[in-house]
Amino acid sequence: MDTDENKTTTTTAATAARYTVAPGYRVNVRSGPSTQYPIVRALPLGATVAISCQKYGEWISGPYGTTKIWDNIAPGEYISDAYVRTGSDGFVAPRCA
Repeated sequence: MDTDENKTTTTTAATAARYTVAPGYRVNVRSGPSTQYPIVRALPLGATVAISCQKYGEWISGPYGTTKIWDNIAPGEYISDAYVRTGSDGFVAPRCA
């Protein structure tokens, strides 16, 4: 019998936990972990993201505090962790290479 209790959880881009982006914000997605990198796109209001890895970058202040952690949400796409409700002030995903 296949129940939720018996399923194994793995952390990959396809199955990673999803985190809510701060309500009321259309967060810019950048090609690297700093506002100096070009904007790739903007997330829509009410977006959720899967974090594949995290790395240190520019310090950013947002609704969830001030941090230098940036979340990699897709290949070549980063957003500041200050705009993502992870429930932690630290890393919640592996560090990016």
